[in-house]
Amino acid sequence: MSFGKQRRTAIKSIVTGTAAISATGLLSAFATDNAASAMPTVLKGNIRHSVCRWCFNDLSLEELCRAAKEMGITGIDLVGPEDWPVLKQYGLESTMCNGAEISLTEGWNDKQYHAQLIKDYTDMIPRVAKAGYQNLICFSGNRNGKDEETGLKNAAESLKQIMPLAEKHNVVVVMELLNSKIDHKDYQCDNIAWGVELAKRVGSENFKLLYDIYHMQIDEGDVIRTIKDYHPYFAHYHTAGVPGRHEINETQELNYPAIMRAIKDTGFKGFVAQEFIPIRKDKLASLREAIQICDV
Repeated sequence: MSFGKQRRTAIKSIVTGTAAISATGLLSAFATDNAASAMPTVLKGNIRHSVCRWCFNDLSLEELCRAAKEMGITGIDLVGPEDWPVLKQYGLESTMCNGAEISLTEGWNDKQYHAQLIKDYTDMIPRVAKAGYQNLICFSGNRNGKDEETGLKNAAESLKQIMPLAEKHNVVVVMELLNSKIDHKDYQCDNIAWGVELAKRVGSENFKLLYDIYHMQIDEGDVIRTIKDYHPYFAHYHTAGVPGRHEINETQELNYPAIMRAIKDTGFKGFVAQEFIPIRKDKLASLREAIQICDV
């Protein structure tokens, strides 16, 4: 199953009964079809803001781009090559490219997928670079009975084979940390120790981790200390409220302004992408609120 299809399936299973924003209502909020004419919100500039496409799949990509520009968001996560021209039209960056992975469950920790993954990433890395982007997502895959050492050995052995190409094209292959307690049962890269050890074994600045704050709060907690201690291994961050993966406001337990200040204090220059599933009727209002919360 493709990455996009899995994410869409997740939306259906987590969020039911929420009303979609009509295209007419959205377009009336933006008086022109000319994206370049939209005046973006002025933000502080300490955090580079992005948003994950799949969380707003009830909007067209163009609608999301218009809204992002107005909010001061400069990139959209998890967009593949077929949609890059739309992002370019609106002056937005594909901040975490996808399209080379097999799935979240079938990944680099399993030798049976190595040939396909090496081929797909070998094809995709030059495409990412040619488009002017840098980050390309990947996944460990599920354990399926493999112990931690076997998974590490398999993943490092295969990822090393694509690192020379990634280094040549200045593309960073980024493995996402996901929780295995609630959302992704049996996923192997579910803890910071495993992810950091893999990065050490791969031994390239072109392999790093996507620290998903929502996922790691569920499996490990201690988010700010982890960011301070391991930030050199992180290329990207994702947000969402805990519990539930919804808005990041006072309805959930994480102190996102404090987390963003910790990220800023590390000197991080990459992107923080909102990956929460809005439950409010006005989903773009929730996104705007999230950007303001994280704009420290």
